[in-house]
Amino acid sequence: LANALLKGSIAGAGLDVLSTEPPDKNNPLLNLKNNNIIITPHVGWASQQARQALLNELAENLTAFKHNNLRNRIV
Repeated sequence: LANALLKGSIAGAGLDVLSTEPPDKNNPLLNLKNNNIIITPHVGWASQQARQALLNELAENLTAFKHNNLRNRIV
């Protein structure tokens, strides 16, 4: 991926995770000097909106369970 980005074979990349977490300081993706890569710290799930959606689903699941309703079940 680093070579493809350097050569311009691909225009850019956005990554949420690398093959090793935490990444090694010598990872070639971390040493690219061009601005065609974005690497997030593997916490895309941690936005306020994502956490609120998680809590909303939890509340819906508990309410459904309390009323003996099946929810989010694949049979």
